[in-house]
Amino acid sequence: MSPATVRTSATLRRRLAALFVSAGLVLGLVVLLTGTVFARTLSLQEAVTQQYFQAVSETDRALVSMVDAETGLRGYALTGDPVTLEPYERSLEIGAEFERTARAVAERSGDDAVLDDYGAAAAAARAWYSEHAEPMIAQIEAEGADSVSPEQVERGRGYFDEVRATVGTYLERLRGIRSDAVADLERMTTLSAILLTTVVLTAVVVGVLIWVALRRWVVSPVDALAADVRAVAEGDLDRPVAVRGPGEIEQLAGDVEQMRVALVAQLGELRTSRAEIADAHERLTEQAEELRRSNRDLEQFAYVASHDLQEPLRKVASFTQLLQKRYGGQLDERADQYIDFAVDGAKRMQRLIQDLLGFSRVGRVGGEVVDVDLDKALARAVDQLDERIEAAGAVVTHDPLPTVRGEEPLLVQLFQNLVGNAVKFRHPDRVPHVHVSARRVEDSWQLECRDNGIGIDPQYAERVFVIFQRLHAKDVYEGTGIGLALCKKIVEFHGGRIWIPETEGEGTTIRWTLPAADEG
Repeated sequence: MSPATVRTSATLRRRLAALFVSAGLVLGLVVLLTGTVFARTLSLQEAVTQQYFQAVSETDRALVSMVDAETGLRGYALTGDPVTLEPYERSLEIGAEFERTARAVAERSGDDAVLDDYGAAAAAARAWYSEHAEPMIAQIEAEGADSVSPEQVERGRGYFDEVRATVGTYLERLRGIRSDAVADLERMTTLSAILLTTVVLTAVVVGVLIWVALRRWVVSPVDALAADVRAVAEGDLDRPVAVRGPGEIEQLAGDVEQMRVALVAQLGELRTSRAEIADAHERLTEQAEELRRSNRDLEQFAYVASHDLQEPLRKVASFTQLLQKRYGGQLDERADQYIDFAVDGAKRMQRLIQDLLGFSRVGRVGGEVVDVDLDKALARAVDQLDERIEAAGAVVTHDPLPTVRGEEPLLVQLFQNLVGNAVKFRHPDRVPHVHVSARRVEDSWQLECRDNGIGIDPQYAERVFVIFQRLHAKDVYEGTGIGLALCKKIVEFHGGRIWIPETEGEGTTIRWTLPAADEG
């Protein structure tokens, strides 16, 4: 299923955004309303417990103070004693904040009648003070208490009754406003509790709705997708992955289904390829077995042929040598030359057969694999080449050589061929010098045999390891062309490789690797 065939639906991001925006708006509206009600409740609580209560209390104290002042004034009128005027004098100090309190109450409650009632009470109080109390005090101070007539006292009572009535009206107005505020406060408190409960219930409902939506839009589709994926992962590749849920999950399911289809196709191709590989492997195994059988037959043929050729060749060589010894000089010069050719050919054929026989034995005649001390192996090879080395005046040196795993006779033959080649292909103008060294390279030893002989052209670096390949004429350098090919076969039999690197300076360098002996 390609992405183009996936049906499009509202994306999870869009659904969640709509859900959270709606929930946020509902919760925000409820919280805003609750906050407004709480603010109103706090404002009413402050007005009832502080402002209105303070206004009523101050008015009560003022009324009591004026009553005390009126009583003290009447006592002063009867006795003329100034001590009785103390309540009157204290009342003069009260009232400075009344007008400010009244204005604050009127502004808070929105009832302008408060100011009218306060104004009437203040006017009555000023009239009592200015038209009755102050003139009477001045009269008593000038003429004595006896000068106060009953009519004055009665007129003063009338003034004070007006004060009492207006202050009472003002006080009732304040108490009424406070009572209304208390009622509003009770309603706001009840509404606050209702709204608080509504907030909690709304939060619970919104949480449940969000959980249901997430379960429906996310959890259930993801669980279904996970079940399909697990079934596919457990090997049921033919089970289709259902595409359902919001847009993102649909897209994910479509991608998984596309991956499943691709896996099924790849698995089919893999099975086909595996069958082809198995068939090819079977054919290759048959060919390898046939090749091994052919190689064994060839090696056996080479060994038998070389072995069986030795006997008639020895007879040919013996009789040609007897012919040369007995009839040498008795025939003409050309006959002697022919006999020499026959003797030389027989000898070279013997060397060739012997070398070919040795080449065929490598890997066929199994020897014992042991730890071989290469110092001793090189010493044995040099000892066997002693006459040739001494005749050439060659010098053979070496660094300390390691111990490796291998067949000792083959490794001695390897050194013998390499050192022998170096002595044979020496430079006529230099004393032959051969040096063998070794260095560790990971789990193998890399050995090197370097000489100062005539050298090898780099273009022939691979060719010299091919059997029967010669770079020089037989009359210049003797040999059968098997020496380095035999070295290569010995090295590869031991799991290494041999090559000729670029040599700086004069001579030839041959390098090869051999597996190191296990270090216990």
